[in-house]
Amino acid sequence: MPRSVPPTDDVLARRRRVGDQIRAARLERNLTQERVALDSGMDRPSYNRIEQGHVSPLLDSLIRISDAIGVPLSQLVRE
Repeated sequence: MPRSVPPTDDVLARRRRVGDQIRAARLERNLTQERVALDSGMDRPSYNRIEQGHVSPLLDSLIRISDAIGVPLSQLVRE
């Protein structure tokens, strides 16, 4: 699929669900966005865009986020 093709509505909805799962895991552990962003090596606005589902994170970013929150990667991306 060419890079210029915009994501479908289904893909956008699933991206938002992943962001919701990341947020829920972070809040369960009483962590701030700032703390998770710093511990995962990104700035807070970039992390916020992932939580909001506005961007599609790289797998490397998801791995660092799961490590920073202290949950398995599978918990963040389950369907």
